[in-house]
Amino acid sequence: MLTELSIRNFAIIDQITLTFKEGLTVLSGETGAGKSIIIDAIQLLAGGRASVDFIRHGEDKAEIEGLFLIESTSHQIYLVGKQYGIEINDGEVVLQRVITTSGKSICRVNGKLVTLAILKEFGRTLIDIHSQHETQSLMEPENHIELLDLYNCDEIEQVKEEYTELFQRLETLKRRYKELNENEQEMAQRLDLLEFQLNELEKANLVPDEDVQLEKERNQLVNYEKIYKGVHEAYNALYGEQKGLEWLSVAQRSLEEINHYDDVIAKKSESLSNHYYMMEDLTYELSNFLETLEYDPDRLNEIEGRLAEISRLKKKYGTSVSEMIEYMGSIEEEIEQIKNKDSHLQRLANEINELEEDAFIEAQQLHAIRKQAASNLIREVQEELKDLYLEKASFSVQFIPENVVENVPLHKNGFDQIRFLISTNLGEPLKEISKVASGGELSRIMLVLKKLFAKHQGVTSVIFDEVDTGVSGRVAQAIAEKIFQISNDSQVLCITHLPQVAAMADTHLFIEKNELENRTVTQVSELTELEQINELTRMMTGTKVTETAKEHAKELHKLAQGFKRATVNS
Repeated sequence: MLTELSIRNFAIIDQITLTFKEGLTVLSGETGAGKSIIIDAIQLLAGGRASVDFIRHGEDKAEIEGLFLIESTSHQIYLVGKQYGIEINDGEVVLQRVITTSGKSICRVNGKLVTLAILKEFGRTLIDIHSQHETQSLMEPENHIELLDLYNCDEIEQVKEEYTELFQRLETLKRRYKELNENEQEMAQRLDLLEFQLNELEKANLVPDEDVQLEKERNQLVNYEKIYKGVHEAYNALYGEQKGLEWLSVAQRSLEEINHYDDVIAKKSESLSNHYYMMEDLTYELSNFLETLEYDPDRLNEIEGRLAEISRLKKKYGTSVSEMIEYMGSIEEEIEQIKNKDSHLQRLANEINELEEDAFIEAQQLHAIRKQAASNLIREVQEELKDLYLEKASFSVQFIPENVVENVPLHKNGFDQIRFLISTNLGEPLKEISKVASGGELSRIMLVLKKLFAKHQGVTSVIFDEVDTGVSGRVAQAIAEKIFQISNDSQVLCITHLPQVAAMADTHLFIEKNELENRTVTQVSELTELEQINELTRMMTGTKVTETAKEHAKELHKLAQGFKRATVNS
């Protein structure tokens, strides 16, 4: 969940640090106080589009930083972190966004600089923002198949993994078939290039790790004098009259003469003898090494020439001799395929046909599982819609094609295309959710789907920005109850003008606009229970607060607490 949000020089916000808790957090306040500005900041943190207009007047940059705590070790964020090489320790993820007056956007995840696209990848796994005027993932038909699979993830996961593996292999073979089957002129040009490259590499007579060995030998020849001098001095220091070995021998004999008097001396004597023989062997090895040292200027020139040739080839074919030899193998294989194109095309066509048959069988299994999941989802949505006083509404999941047919095109999710359809009035035809006209009805439908998908989507924070606009009375109460139910599975932040929703809050933040040093600033405070009741009163009546309104607010607050306790205990 989002536990801390820091905003600096953003719109009318000078500097604010907010701490969020689990459950339902409501943000309320007068229109224009800055409630939606806070949501805008969170949206930018999740990779939303930025504008220099967000920067507070007179400042050179705006900064937003959010700390998320991830409780589940299987959360998708860990896969995203691994994909982009970003470590996530102790379940903490810090997103940071800086917008400058030059229009640049600087993004970081856990302190590491990332692109905006990568920030968006992290953001979409952590935050789901829904507003009255914004198209969200649930509104986009291309996302419906993923949502249906999430709804039934336990049953479909293994079959989907098997299908995905087959489909990826199939796509690879199709790309290879297309490459081989392109026009003759391009293939002839490609063959000429490959044969030239192969000829050049074959003439070089490359040997594995040759460059490494040559570098080592050249280093020895170039530094011959230093090596000879150092080894010679070491040898002379050890061998000869009054040198190291002679003094070690004296020490060895001295301890041997008295080692029978004391166990400690005996052990030290044995240890010294062992070291003496080791040093003696080392001295002989140094002597032998000196005899092998030889400065050969002709060999050095030969090595330099060979390394220059290898360096030239590296610029074209690989960073090492091993890579170039590997590249030679791939060239030979491609040349053979081009020269025998027809037979390879036939072999690829056969493999493609076999894979398509296997993939189609897996796609049929996916279709059958989705059909059952769709039936369950339809039933649950219908029940939830009744709770929101949409008794006449009908929900359906459309499959394209409706029935399994042969030769239907496959895609990454099988052959199914999924559309969520809705009709809010009796006798009206089912339509795509995005085409439902009424804002109040759309808000309720979205709440139902978000409640059913929230625990499956894995997002840690669901944010509602005035989604309750256009509703009142019993519908407002039903929406409030539904938003609270969503907060049982995910942290929910909700901007609202409805007292029914505000009464459900586990935490109530009040946003107000003040003047400080001739500048407008936004300030946020967490309300106590008494202050929350006063705010509910204001939301009910507007500017004029009456005792009757206060009593109504107390009663609303009491009823909300009762509903929350009953929901948690059920």
